[in-house]
Amino acid sequence: MQSFTVSTTSRQQIIDINKQVKDIVKDSKIKEGLCLIYIPHTSAAVIINENADPNIMLDIIDALNKVVPQGQWKHDKIDGNGDSHIKSAILGPSETVIIDKGELQLGKWQDILLAEFDGPRIRTVLVKIIGN
Repeated sequence: MQSFTVSTTSRQQIIDINKQVKDIVKDSKIKEGLCLIYIPHTSAAVIINENADPNIMLDIIDALNKVVPQGQWKHDKIDGNGDSHIKSAILGPSETVIIDKGELQLGKWQDILLAEFDGPRIRTVLVKIIGN
């Protein structure tokens, strides 16, 4: 397993982690297998989506904010981030991508992204490569 950290700069943002993950896959020398990307956090998520147009990331955050608005959850009485936990639970802490011929099998417009919902923070990303 390998890991890296990502420093987020605002409460909610989506950050491209594609290069870091691809570098780990390349360094692994695994030709056929699976790449698991996981974050051990309860107020952030890992997603795969388009990254060519930055408006998509803003649209994702806006849509989640409409469905899960800030400031109306029971957990907010503890630390004010109930919405962050719900958003990350909806999206999930991991993604798995097939490795074929040493390359991640992402679609033309797909990138691996970290979704922050309670920043700014330093987030840890764990990457496990399984294969041969």
